[in-house]
Amino acid sequence: MGGDKNAGQKRSSSKQAEARRWLFADQLGPHYLDSPDQPVLLIESQQVFRRRRFHRRKAHLVLSALRHRAAELGDQATFQQTRTYREGLPPDTSGLSVCAPTTYAARRLIGSLDVEMLPSRGYAVDEAQFADWAERRGGRKLLMEDFYRDVRKHHRLLLEGDGEPVGGRWNYDQDNREPPPKAPTLAQARGLDAPWWPEEDEIDEQVRADLDRWERDEGIQFLGEDGPRRFAVTRDEALKALESFVTTRLHDFGPYEDAILTDDRWMAHSLLSVPLNLGLLHPVEVAQRAERAYHEGDAGLASTEGFVRQVVGWRDYVWHVYWHFGDDYRRRNHLKARRKLPKWFAELDPDGEVGAKCLSSALASVREDGWAHHIPRLMVLGNWALQQGYDPVAVTDWFHRAFVDGYDWVMVPNVVGMALHADGGAMMTKPYAAGGAYINRMSDHCGGCRYNPKKRLGPDACPFTAGYWAFLDRNREEFANNHRMSRSYAGMGRLNDLEAVLEQERHRGASAP
Repeated sequence: MGGDKNAGQKRSSSKQAEARRWLFADQLGPHYLDSPDQPVLLIESQQVFRRRRFHRRKAHLVLSALRHRAAELGDQATFQQTRTYREGLPPDTSGLSVCAPTTYAARRLIGSLDVEMLPSRGYAVDEAQFADWAERRGGRKLLMEDFYRDVRKHHRLLLEGDGEPVGGRWNYDQDNREPPPKAPTLAQARGLDAPWWPEEDEIDEQVRADLDRWERDEGIQFLGEDGPRRFAVTRDEALKALESFVTTRLHDFGPYEDAILTDDRWMAHSLLSVPLNLGLLHPVEVAQRAERAYHEGDAGLASTEGFVRQVVGWRDYVWHVYWHFGDDYRRRNHLKARRKLPKWFAELDPDGEVGAKCLSSALASVREDGWAHHIPRLMVLGNWALQQGYDPVAVTDWFHRAFVDGYDWVMVPNVVGMALHADGGAMMTKPYAAGGAYINRMSDHCGGCRYNPKKRLGPDACPFTAGYWAFLDRNREEFANNHRMSRSYAGMGRLNDLEAVLEQERHRGASAP
């Protein structure tokens, strides 16, 4: 990866350092300041919650994080609680600087103001470095694996002295695909420690009271259920969560990172996406701490590499793809999916209409916690939306609003590019569509489900299995010549009941499975 290793994170000039730093609510870590005592502006804008219906827990997390940061900074910060961002700005904004925000809309706002916009921070490499890497590919398709290896080399993560990967391999993904153990939880199967949980304080109490008042008196509506705060919202909490994970849970993360257990929502996942996306942790420091855990014997190489790949590989790649493909990327709809999200899906199945256990469990996880790990997101929720042909703009908006770690830059590439293949393969060479067999292999859902993953037709036919064949048929012209899907289409050609399956799925319509 070309360029200075610390490009984009250097301290700015003395004139810039003297400027009051406007921090957005996802820029709350120390690396967003040029000096520890730099004056700060924080604005809590209510307007975003008036425009869109976010998960109640997400609103709590963002407001709690912002208010905790204001309390930490004390007199160093000017904290404005206003209806809009503009109302919170001083009359003269020429003395303000801001690190480039994480959305196109926010950058347009900054562009309309007399505010100095600095390069973005908080990622393993900056946009200029990514652009240089993409240009050096000479028009070849962008591949996350190639980008990830360059990031590893750039930061010398999990490398031997000669620059080769520790253990002789760059990627241990094949070692990290174990099905779930034959136990209800990883704690029972592996003696896994419980995740680190934060303790709420008076700031959380006030946030909850304000959200209650907004709902009661101001007509602001939220999605999902409230409950105890599960994620770090301060730098100190984030460091505790990181330390707990790498010393007690990282070793079990890798083998079971793709597995699902009904009674173990958290498995061995780090739960660090929230503090990372709030800007409380820097991804390189997280990767370096995981690397140290490996060298100290607290975690195996396959688990460590898999986690590092997620933090500085996939996460950074998604960030850069968001900017690389432009603001119109969000509106791509290559497969011409137009169906509206049915109410039971959009509202997180509040009435328990869904009978399919995998889908019901995933929606319950989001409803109750605003969170699910990456396989329920991709292979259950995303897979269902892909098979059913839900409109990509609506699905992206839903993921953004419903997940506590969901941000525009996170969800646009992950949904448009990965989950729904709406970009026509710009990110992924094949769609992540799968029938019930995959869910049966990687979860314990199917054993207690009313549907049979091996059946595609009849009252007990798995809606994912039947939906998979309906998806392939609907998009035959698009994928029939894709060599990675040739076996699937060959199999479909051998189905003697395909027309009945298609009719069954047409009859299902938008009803809850």
